[in-house]
Amino acid sequence: MSTDTLVRPDVTTDDATDSDTPKFFHYVKKNKIAESAVMGTFVQALCGEVFPVTRSPKPGSPVCEDCKKIYEQMKRD
Repeated sequence: MSTDTLVRPDVTTDDATDSDTPKFFHYVKKNKIAESAVMGTFVQALCGEVFPVTRSPKPGSPVCEDCKKIYEQMKRD
């Protein structure tokens, strides 16, 4: 299994504010990001969430805690 991942966005929006800003960003396989962004295909995050890549995270963006824990575990192995 490759550990080549990047932080990418979930498409979950904040329904309370009608904002299209993602609540947090996920880790997904790096080689799937461009295809998803261009073709609109769905990617699967380390935590299991499935979504199309629609946004790029900015420094300091909130990260999915489940993805972060899984990624840290992969780095130790």
